[in-house]
Amino acid sequence: QVQLVESGGGLVQAGGSLSLSCAASASIFSFNVIGWYRQAPGKQRELVAAITRGGTTNYADSVKGRFTISRDSAKDTVYLQMNSLKPEDTAVYYCHGRMLRDYWGQGTQVTVSS
Repeated sequence: QVQLVESGGGLVQAGGSLSLSCAASASIFSFNVIGWYRQAPGKQRELVAAITRGGTTNYADSVKGRFTISRDSAKDTVYLQMNSLKPEDTAVYYCHGRMLRDYWGQGTQVTVSS
């Protein structure tokens, strides 16, 4: 019954910023890890950023220094702050959480124009 719902996607110009939200129906501390993945047309889904229950973060090399993953336990929400966006960041972004099993959100479209 656990659900993850993404929001915040949209269209931005290169160099701009966007913040994505992933709202969970359970405590975010119920998850061993929560991450953001993205998938562009014709490409494999890739891990963008992740945060463990203990707060350790990990980022794909392509977004290091530009993206930041964070969480708000009071709102059971995980965020992805995306700065200095590039056209290559265009993709559907998915929230993923792992407990005993894996949970996926429905995805939110991010489009970066040049």
